[in-house]
Amino acid sequence: MSTDATTSRKELRPGEPLLRAAKMHVVVPAAPVFGRVVENRRCTAARKAAGFVRHIAIDVSGTALAGTFIAGQSFGVLADGTDALGKPHKLRLYSIASPSAGEDGHGGVLATTVKRTIDEHFDSGKLFLGVCSNYLCDLAVGESVRVTGPNGKRFVLPENAAQHDYLFVATGTGIAPFRGMILELLKSSAPCKVMLLMGSPYATDLLYHQELQQLASQYTNFTYLTAISRERQADGSPAMYVHEHLDRSRDVLVPFLESPRTLVYVCGIAGMELGVFQQMARVLPASARDQYVEVEIAAMADIAGWTRTMLHKQVRPTRRVFMEVY
Repeated sequence: MSTDATTSRKELRPGEPLLRAAKMHVVVPAAPVFGRVVENRRCTAARKAAGFVRHIAIDVSGTALAGTFIAGQSFGVLADGTDALGKPHKLRLYSIASPSAGEDGHGGVLATTVKRTIDEHFDSGKLFLGVCSNYLCDLAVGESVRVTGPNGKRFVLPENAAQHDYLFVATGTGIAPFRGMILELLKSSAPCKVMLLMGSPYATDLLYHQELQQLASQYTNFTYLTAISRERQADGSPAMYVHEHLDRSRDVLVPFLESPRTLVYVCGIAGMELGVFQQMARVLPASARDQYVEVEIAAMADIAGWTRTMLHKQVRPTRRVFMEVY
């Protein structure tokens, strides 16, 4: 998907980034550290949202984890209690929603975006509650939580962020790493342009919506576009998925993607990346398309027929595209 941070500069083509070096596994699951919850708030609309998503900030200052994470990484959480077999709950990973300097500006407080998992068992119809998501969402300010990490080195910003512009495409809690990246880019001295395409089923499910609107009004180099898939847009236009912005907003996005400076990051539900690549193939001229995805001739003849099994085969993202889907 993306280039490794250890990739030699000689192996990079023009426009391809060298990623930041990322520390990993400083704190391992066998010896977690304790963080303290300092914030737990809802980050969807107060009412009518289809899901329950919370922004949770954890103070890890004074532990080995402090100051080791960078935007785009994840950290581990060990929920209290045991499973049905009496064994300790397994480690769960959560994307860090903070800049590299943390929520506090000193690398001591990291945050994440957690959606409560509430579902039914397919066979029995009985209620199923996600163990770790609900554990985290139920934590009160002041309570402690066992954490590990950091994890991941392939979904981070470039070493020299000022050399690039950024298109972030997110759905749902896929916004988490982009919140940290966007805050970091906008508040640095890097003269880069940043665009965020954010998708959700309903307007009430847009995460960090007011915060992102405020950033867009404050920073002229930040563009925030939303796509609502199950109701009309705020301007009355029809429902659309996030990748459809590449067509509906082509006057803005096509010139942005034609630039040799632009990198594309995609994060969210599995399958969304295919729609992004299909729209790129449809709306971008070949010279711009080839910067992000290399498509075999036969595949170009049937863009609507693409499947995820074709990714990295007939449809190959370049090293200017970074994906994290789940």
